[in-house]
Amino acid sequence: MINNFRQAVKEKNFLITAEVCPPKGGNPARMLKMAECLKGRVHAVNITDGSRAVLRMSSLAASVILLKNGIEPICQMACRDRNAIGLQADLMGAYALGIRNILALTGDPMKAGDHKKGRSVFELESVRLLKVIDKLNQGFDLNNQPLPDEALDLFPGAAVDPQSESWSGLKTRFERKLAAGAQFFQSQLITDFDRLDKFMHQIASATDKPVLAGIFLLKSAKNAIFIKRNVPGVHIPDEIIKRLGEASDPLLEGVKIAAEQVKMAQQLCHGVHLMAIKREDLIPQILEQAGIAPIE
Repeated sequence: MINNFRQAVKEKNFLITAEVCPPKGGNPARMLKMAECLKGRVHAVNITDGSRAVLRMSSLAASVILLKNGIEPICQMACRDRNAIGLQADLMGAYALGIRNILALTGDPMKAGDHKKGRSVFELESVRLLKVIDKLNQGFDLNNQPLPDEALDLFPGAAVDPQSESWSGLKTRFERKLAAGAQFFQSQLITDFDRLDKFMHQIASATDKPVLAGIFLLKSAKNAIFIKRNVPGVHIPDEIIKRLGEASDPLLEGVKIAAEQVKMAQQLCHGVHLMAIKREDLIPQILEQAGIAPIE
């Protein structure tokens, strides 16, 4: 059973994860091609679950496909589309199929995506989902009924946003996720590393659970402006947009900026979570420029 990520957490290694989207259709070839580029460079590959409320293949199915190809997945599971029975059923199925890492998420609102008239569920949210995973790991369901066919052994993580405008809200939410059983944290896109430093010293220092800084590959000034305007809570400094705008090759400049950010994260937290939508093949180049050696 592949479980390198949990082992790397246990050994307190500098953690590297990367995000890959499932296909929008029935052919996983492109997803596999991108994920294959990450072999030997990351500890695990995150598979998104309806990110931005956009329809894609089930994260559970896509994670199994990666697993069959020797790539360890972190299966994201969001509460938007399934009730408590559906979520528990998928967690049991994930475990039976060999998936061990779960990132528990609340999920983006339907209005953000491509099925705006669809109905959200949200019977649970991320903290309650973490509690459900903890119960299943102990051999009980949400109603405290025992599981007659054995307990699970999932390794749950959670999202965190160190750049949140509400410091008290950030602290409370982080502590609630810790208490609910989160074993690792992956952050939203980070551009303010002073803020990350403050978060690590004032909030995350109370635990030994690792925090991975979210590093996003910005492909051009236009791309950076779009994200700044349309992604809630994300602030991209004007100097980064200027660098991208003045660069002769904006994509390579974006790779350079991401590598610089990985280096900064190395001084502050326990790892990085790399997001390079549709250019996951450039993640090894980012890591190489940042001086991160391949994973043995």
